[in-house]
This record gives sequence, C-alpha cells and structure tokens, in this order.
Amino acid sequence: MKLAAIDKHISVSAQIKPEDLPDIAQQGYRSVICNRPDGEAADQPTFEEIETAAKKLGLEIRYQPITAGKVRDKDADAFGTLLNALPKPVLAYCRTGTRSATLWSLSQAETLPLAGILSKTKSAGYDMAGVVRRIANGGRTPTESAEDARFDVVIVGGGAAGISVASSLLSRKSDLNIAIIDPADVHYYQPGWTMVGGGIFDASDTAKTMGSLIPSGVHWLKSAVAAFEPKDNAVVLDGCRVVKYDRLVVCPGLKLDWHGVEGLVDTLGKNGVTSNYRYDLAPYTWKLVREMTSGRALFTQPPMPIKCAGAPQKAMYLSADHWTRTGRIGEIDIQFMNAGGVLFGVKDYVPALMDYVDRYGANLNYFHNLIAIDGPAKKARFEIREPDKDPLHVDVEFDMIHITPPQTAPDFIRVSPLADVAGWVDVDQATLRHKTYDNIWSLGDVMNAPNAKTAAAARKQAPVVAENIVSDIKGHSATAQYDGYGSCPLTVERGKIVLAEFGYGGTLLPSFPRWLVDGTKPTRTAWLLKERILPPIYWRAMLRGKEWMAKPEKVTAA
Repeated sequence: MKLAAIDKHISVSAQIKPEDLPDIAQQGYRSVICNRPDGEAADQPTFEEIETAAKKLGLEIRYQPITAGKVRDKDADAFGTLLNALPKPVLAYCRTGTRSATLWSLSQAETLPLAGILSKTKSAGYDMAGVVRRIANGGRTPTESAEDARFDVVIVGGGAAGISVASSLLSRKSDLNIAIIDPADVHYYQPGWTMVGGGIFDASDTAKTMGSLIPSGVHWLKSAVAAFEPKDNAVVLDGCRVVKYDRLVVCPGLKLDWHGVEGLVDTLGKNGVTSNYRYDLAPYTWKLVREMTSGRALFTQPPMPIKCAGAPQKAMYLSADHWTRTGRIGEIDIQFMNAGGVLFGVKDYVPALMDYVDRYGANLNYFHNLIAIDGPAKKARFEIREPDKDPLHVDVEFDMIHITPPQTAPDFIRVSPLADVAGWVDVDQATLRHKTYDNIWSLGDVMNAPNAKTAAAARKQAPVVAENIVSDIKGHSATAQYDGYGSCPLTVERGKIVLAEFGYGGTLLPSFPRWLVDGTKPTRTAWLLKERILPPIYWRAMLRGKEWMAKPEKVTAA
C-alpha cells in the first residue's frame, strides 16, 4: 500500500484491501473515497468489503465509482463536494490512483492556478499534464501536442495476448518502438484458477508482477485507456494524455460483469457463493468443496460468449471428483445450471463428458440463466428461456454455488469506433485486422471472431498478428492466417482431462497424434500437459515470443 499525499487534506492511492484499513486509520486518515467500480479486475475486493472494515475503525467512507477514462466535469464537482464535507485528511483510491488524482485536479480548477495543480500532483507521483491541458481548453479533449508520445506499435492490454504479441513482434523486427498500455501491477495465469479451485495449484503460483514480464525494450504505459481516435491514429489515456501510433493492437481482454446478476457483488466470497473467475475467490471454492459433506451444489454458466466455455463445468467435475474420493458424492445434490442448450459446443467431446455427468450423478438444467442471488437466504433465481416457450423464473436453494459471471467487452471498447454492434472489436477472422481501420489489429477475448475465448487461442493469434503487422510495415499484404484454434482442457477428474482442441465451425484441430493424446477421451497424458507442461510454456515461451507449436500458417504475400 502506497499513499501519495497531494496536500495536507487529500491523498490518493491504488486499490486498497480491507486489511490495509487499520494502517490507514493509524496514519491519521479520517475518511475514504472509493472511485473504482466493483468488478473491474480479478483481484479486486468489493466496496462492501472495504466499507465494512472502514466502519469498524470509525472511518467515514463514500462510494463514487468512475469508469476508467470517463471522468466528467460533474463527477469532479461531486468529488469536490465530498471532499469539502468529509472529515480530513481524506484518502481517495481507484485502480492506480489516476482517476482519483484526475477528479481532484478538475475539482480544483476554479480555485487553484494550473501550475499549482500540476505541481501538487507531480509531487504525488501523478502526471496530470493532460488534465491541465483539458482545463485550459475549456474541458475539451486535448489535441496532439509536442508532449504526446509516439510509437511504431501501441498495444492496448498487457495480458496473455498483449505481452505475447509484443514479444512476437520483437522476434521478427527488433528495432520496433513498442508501447504496452495497461494499468495493472499484476499479471495472472488465469487458466490456472480452475486448478486452484480444485486444490491442485496455489493461487500465488498464478501471479507475477507485470514489470517482470514486459519484454525488454518495450515501453510500459501504466494507465487506463479513455478513448480511441482512430482517424487521428491516437489513443487517449486517463488524465487526457494522448499517445500516437503508426499501428495499433487492441487486446484488453473482456469484462466480467459481476453486477449483471442482482445481489451477486454483495455476497461473493461468503454465504457459500464463489467463483473461479476471480483470483481471490478460487481458494474459497476449494475451501467450500473440502468442507461440504451434504446438501446442494449449483454450478452456473451464463449466455455465450464467455472466457473458456468449459470452465463452468470444469469446476463441477473437480468438485464432484473430490466428493467421490472422500465418499460424500451420494450425499450431495449436484446441479449444472446452463443458460445454453448444450453441454459443450463441439459435439465430438460430449459423449466423454456425459459419462462423467452420469458418474457423478449431476443434473443438467438447460436454458437456466442466473439473474439474481440472495446469499444470506441461500437462494438463486434463474430465468428459464426454452425455445418456443414463455420465459419463467424459478428460485433454487443451495448450500454452495459456483458462479460464472456474465461477460461483455470492456466499456471503453463497446462505446468506441472500433466495436461492432455487439460491442466487440470488429476484425477479419483470418487476418485479425480491423475491418474498417487497416492499421489496427485485435486478438484475445475482446475481438469478434467466432472462436473460443481461451489463452490457447491467444497463443496462436499472437504470431499471426505479429507476422501480419511486420508484413504491413514492409508494404505487403497479410502473410499469416488464423484458423480459429482454441483449446479447452476439460478437467473431468483429478488426473484425467478431455483435451478439446478445435477451430472455426467446430473443426477438430488436435496438436498431437491420436496414439499420444486422443482428445475425445479422458487421458492422463492430457492432465500432465495441463498440470506440468502448459504453465512453464506460458511463462517461459508464449510470453517471450517463443512460438512452440504456434507458428502461423502463411499465405503468399501480394
């Protein structure tokens, strides 16, 4: 926890945790303002958790959530009103502190000289030059100035896709001037969270500092994106800084919409409500599984698209396997609540999965979409939308529930000129080039190609994008094509996996000969691949531009 004092009345910081509050109170702070919406990141505690800890210590606390890059004048006015009314000193926080510093800067525009605002925020470690320009321009978004940075390639997003494509670009053209834009301090190996929830991995093994993974020579702009201006080849950051590019790669991942289920945010991490889709909750999944001896366990799957379509049932299989091994399976009522109408989208893998559904005595409930949850009452409400029938609602009691949240493109993507009508970045599914702006590419979970949203897909996409960008720099047309490859290692029991590998249209695309790994059947070899081989491949190969079994398919350049 690092608190940055702007003046004697106000400090700002990055995300705090409930356990930080005693130290904050000890340092003399009397009030806290949260400027970060719930559900922005996988490792983020909810405001309710922070509020509970603050009130126990007698701290005043207020919730003023601001979407990244969307600080409006009226938001700054509201922040100023809060600041005037609350006991001082006040600590305001968001993801990195930038939104809070921006709110303070704008709120002081009429009372402090611009040089004073800039001096105070710089001394706190925040560069508000863009905000000062915004104030000087009467609140308008600033145009390009000599201060603005310019790069050959700008990559939005420092996740699996962003770091991989940066490394793949440098392996092809080492003199490229590349920037990655991402506000996160920590990078997560998210495919490992299912294994954390099953008691196989430790959560800490799935996280590394972002700074340790950014490729050498690549500039890391630790900020959130506010807007895209593709006609001007510009990205506007929080604080109104402008970054210019020759070519842009967009891969910020997707948004887990925890607020998409009524009551969910208030009960996550307690009352038997968990999710392997959040870093801090995957260990709670394993705790619930270990402690459950009888009762009803629900596992939900929302409407598509979602990150790793098999993850909801992976949680169910690993939980059921533990209950089987401990002799409790007969005492537990397992219900899989699926908003869709099939168990898995590629039919070749369904028979093997159904064998495990039957083995564990799990009940499949199709067209059941979770819309609300009452944690203390341990009731979940589902909307049932079967074809050609009127929708109806049912309440289901539970002792444990594993929730896969609804998922959308991030807000700053959905409202941008890069998005299609559904909010996803609009690309050609083979070249991954934007359909409208020919110097923009996209990969990973945020783009609209009809492939599975998995890390394995990003591993295949990154070399394609890198190859095509370098080809474009040389004045050639696309030389690489993406075939829609995605992989979903379905952990059907501890020690065995159904290794689903497929491309566009459900075409099977196995990486190994059938005698070694028959992906349509559960195998020990696939489990070893998931447990022992894929994590080091991720950290030491994929993120470093070593394209083992991921070299792109090439076409003849024009």
